[in-house]
Order: sequence, then structure tokens, then C-alpha cells
Amino acid sequence: VQLQASGGGLVQAGASLRLSCTASERTSDRYAVGWFRQAPGKERTFVAGIAWHGIDTYADSVKGRFTISGDNAGVSLLMKNLKPEDTATYYCATAKTLGDVRQGSVAYWGQGTLVTVSS
Repeated sequence: VQLQASGGGLVQAGASLRLSCTASERTSDRYAVGWFRQAPGKERTFVAGIAWHGIDTYADSVKGRFTISGDNAGVSLLMKNLKPEDTATYYCATAKTLGDVRQGSVAYWGQGTLVTVSS
């Protein structure tokens, strides 16, 4: 399975961006997709996840600003009110369950898309 993440870019603080994640194939009807991010010099951390049945979960740092959604085309991450601290390379990934996503126990990683938020 190959995951393709896209939608990153350079924006000013307060702006919005929508990231998209598409998969080359679907290996199961029951799965979860997550977004993670890695800032320069820091570890990769969980951002948001959504399960096949629509239940979603978010890191505290993005609650109320980011929204994850999915359809047959893929999974999107709508990021509003972006802050400089949101600057990172964003990765999408798939796992068996939402719990696996939150723990970073993922099966496949996308290649990442860079989001830069200027102050």
C-alpha cells in the first residue's frame, strides 16, 4: 500500500490548509487513518485519526482547530487558525484500529507534506 499526502505549503498564522491522503489500495474495510507531524529536530507525534466507522480523535494541541474526515477518495485534515508551532512535515498513516493510530503502531506511512506557518 502506498499513501500519498498532499496539500502542504507556506501560510501565515491564522490561515487554513487542507491536507489530503490517498491510498493506492484498500486492504481492509475496517481500518483507521491517522495524521502525524514531525517538526525539525523533534520526534514525530500524533495529530488526528479517524476510524472506518467515522469516530475521530485529536491531539490536545489541535482540538478545535483541526478536523479529520474521510470518504471513498481518501482522508483529509482541515487545519484552521494555524500557528507557527504547527510548522512540521505532516504524514498520513494507516493502522488496524484508532487505538493503534494513537499509539503510532501503524502499518503504512505516506511520504509527508511540509506545512510552514509564518508569524
